[in-house]
Amino acid sequence: MPDFAPLSTAKRLLTGGGAQPAAVGRFELRRLLGKGAQASVWLAHDPRLQREVAIKLLPPVQGQDAAAVLEHWLREARHVGRLAHPHIVPVFEADVQGQQPYIVFEYVPGCTLAEHLERQGRCAPHDAVSLVVDVLDGLQAAHAAGIVHRDLKPSNVMVDAQRNARVMDFGLAAAVASTPDAQLASGTPAYMAPEATASMPPAPAMDIYSAALVLVELLTGRPLIHQTDTWQALYRIANDRIELPKDLGSGVDDALRAILQHALARDPAQRYASAAEFRDALQAWAAPVSASTTAGNATLDFLLRRMRHKSDFPALSDSVARIQRVASSEDDSISDLTREILKDVALTHKLLRLVNSVLFAHASQGSVSTVSRAVSLVGFNAVRNMALGLVLLEHMQDRQHAGQMREEFLRAMMAASLASELGGAAMSEESFIGALFQNLGRMLCSFYFAEEAAQIRTAVAAGTEEEAAAMQVLGLGLEDLGAGVARVWGLPETLQRCIRKPLGAPPHRPPEKGAEGLRWLARAANEVATAILQTEPQQLDARLQKLGSEWSRTLALQPQAFADATLRARQQLVALAQALELQVAPDSAAARLLRLPAPVVDAAASDELAPHELHPHATQPLTVQAPVSGPQAQAQMADVLSAGIQDVTNAMVNEGFALNDVLRMILEAMFRALGARRIVFALRDARADVLTGRFGLGEGSEAAVRSLAVPLRETADLFTAVCVRGADTLISDATEARMQERLPAWYRKGLNAPTFLLLPLQIKGRPFALIYADQERPGALAVDDKVLGLLRTLRNQAVMAFRQRT
Repeated sequence: MPDFAPLSTAKRLLTGGGAQPAAVGRFELRRLLGKGAQASVWLAHDPRLQREVAIKLLPPVQGQDAAAVLEHWLREARHVGRLAHPHIVPVFEADVQGQQPYIVFEYVPGCTLAEHLERQGRCAPHDAVSLVVDVLDGLQAAHAAGIVHRDLKPSNVMVDAQRNARVMDFGLAAAVASTPDAQLASGTPAYMAPEATASMPPAPAMDIYSAALVLVELLTGRPLIHQTDTWQALYRIANDRIELPKDLGSGVDDALRAILQHALARDPAQRYASAAEFRDALQAWAAPVSASTTAGNATLDFLLRRMRHKSDFPALSDSVARIQRVASSEDDSISDLTREILKDVALTHKLLRLVNSVLFAHASQGSVSTVSRAVSLVGFNAVRNMALGLVLLEHMQDRQHAGQMREEFLRAMMAASLASELGGAAMSEESFIGALFQNLGRMLCSFYFAEEAAQIRTAVAAGTEEEAAAMQVLGLGLEDLGAGVARVWGLPETLQRCIRKPLGAPPHRPPEKGAEGLRWLARAANEVATAILQTEPQQLDARLQKLGSEWSRTLALQPQAFADATLRARQQLVALAQALELQVAPDSAAARLLRLPAPVVDAAASDELAPHELHPHATQPLTVQAPVSGPQAQAQMADVLSAGIQDVTNAMVNEGFALNDVLRMILEAMFRALGARRIVFALRDARADVLTGRFGLGEGSEAAVRSLAVPLRETADLFTAVCVRGADTLISDATEARMQERLPAWYRKGLNAPTFLLLPLQIKGRPFALIYADQERPGALAVDDKVLGLLRTLRNQAVMAFRQRT
């Protein structure tokens, strides 16, 4: 049966002609989904179960044996209807109206693999393998139930919204080893196994052969058997030895080629014994890090071992994994993200510089001195994105190769900024991350394998394609390196997939939404970034115009809108480089990324900030370090606390603030100013009349939150007395015997810090909350009167926030 082609309109919809049918059985036909030479597929409504279904109308069966043929067909259809598997589109019903058989199956929103190939072009190897693994999983379930599909092809595989492949249309399925029926077609010529052309009994090996042909088509973008004449195609399958194309795409190694040759053996006995065995071979090839699998994966394992010997890699991996884990959490992720960023002093420093730069002038409306405030102003995802980008920059510092690393970082950030602009508000954040991490393999290679990276650049300059050059030098493509590390870091599947650029020319229609659309968007942004980096200034405008034309249909953007987005991204990159004080040599390729085109004077835009203009409220970076004794340390504390007070004031005056956001800002300002080991906010539990920990920052703050429990009834211990009396208290040395006697047992067992600060919160003379901070050395917390006054101001702001919100 030929492939279905998606149709928008059709005048003659049934094989025999005639008007559009209104219903088949009880099913109300809504619209045509696809039509082939012998059958049509409709979206229909099932009024009995109130659901959408898909219905395939098969050609009427004619002749003296029609009744027997239809009975045989219904028997097979009932057998297929018992199949239930995540990678099989289930058959709900099968019946005959007049002499015309029809099948009712689940309606799966998405597209077929044939449509996917038409839109996107050839697939990257790991993507193609992932899809066919799903197909083989479904086929194995069918074979185990004694059913052979017999018509497996791209148009009979659906790709759903989660990008899972699901086998459908078992309309030609037959029981294993059953007698082929001459009146029903036994497959599509371009996807039939040699023995199927000789009318051999149905067997699983036929589906295995067809699945291998589908995989080849996904890798190359065209059918391996591409003869348009049916008899020519059948003759070639029956008589010729099918050879794999030399070009199966970048990243296809000898191991994957051998797997395909095994599945395409002419003799069924020489193929994989089952669909499961074929599936397992593909999964082993695609396994991320295993020295016992393919040569490419062994190379990745070797490179990862080399990277782990570098002191930065474990720290980098830990930072990325922690930030991403927080972003994926369903818990109080804002507090967790703030806490993770504050663990890294340099990261906090750089992030606050960025938030106070021209990049976020529209949001900050004044200086921002806390990460908590940054999150509330520019959004959780924006801060997460900045943090991930800055983590890469912070950990990939190398004086010997500093220029090259700055170039790679700026290229990646340019692509990320442009993708964010092109993706629009709905996709801005994930577009930024997707485009940034599409450069991960190149950045890792430049930093950890500097000599090899130089060899790759030399080969590229001589005309070799980058992935091919990486294979020659490293034994592994840069995409494989990036994807392998992304798996080790536990990054989401969508992000791992985005690391692999889609192959082929930009599609003429916008790609499907989700992971596929993100990959194409990231590729477009990276092509622009690379063009700016590599093109001489006098030729750049023409190159960017050409890229705008090439990508306009794929991104559903007019070339001018593409150009405007590119200019905005370039302006953002300049502002980012200024905020981070990234210096590049004037004659370097990286300098091209920071060279803006001459501005076009536009009176309507005269009030906008120029690209090089600094934000009027930009602040100098705040120093974040553990305090030391002396007036200088106290002045530093005062500066950080004063900035925090202003942050909280702005939040409470200018916005309909959230109480938790304000409390986070207060805690963070205190935490950074004091250089505390940890700080905890406790709130009264009215039923138990106990102050219990709610959230905190710093090392071990999670355990501290769980441990802190101050009873408010009159007792002799220090914590209760401080809270009831509202007495701000700093204990310089809690290890003294006299002080130990005053500390409650729950404190000595849980927190037991040698120095700590207590700031109780009261309303109408009654305690309702407590701020607790500590350090790990006696005397490490020291504050003068000015600092104490500022701490009390922040504490009083917390009380005010509670009064306004409760």
